[in-house]
Amino acid sequence: MPVEDEPQVHEIRVHGFADSGEAFAVQHPIARMLCPEEEHTGPCDVPWEFTVGTHDEADPGDERTVLVLGVHTLGVRAAAVADRVRALVGDTHPVVWGRGDPDRFEALIEQYRIESALPRD
Repeated sequence: MPVEDEPQVHEIRVHGFADSGEAFAVQHPIARMLCPEEEHTGPCDVPWEFTVGTHDEADPGDERTVLVLGVHTLGVRAAAVADRVRALVGDTHPVVWGRGDPDRFEALIEQYRIESALPRD
């Protein structure tokens, strides 16, 4: 993945869940890893949002569920988040990251726009 100068949407895809319930069970630990204090002041260091896919879009024959974590940041930071997610979920769920679809994460982009305008502590 090339390094870019501007933040953009990246998808960190956690593969291999039997169903959405299994995927959602992993969502909370990942959220706490990204944002350890739920009720913090100010924006998150890396804006993020979850969604779930019904299959692996890279392999349409694979019907397993994919947890998709959208982050809005630089590629190097997205890669670091992907490494942290990979360490958290272990070898049982492959983690792949790449450029994300802005249309899929419109709320994330709006969150970034609003939070980037706020003064930092």
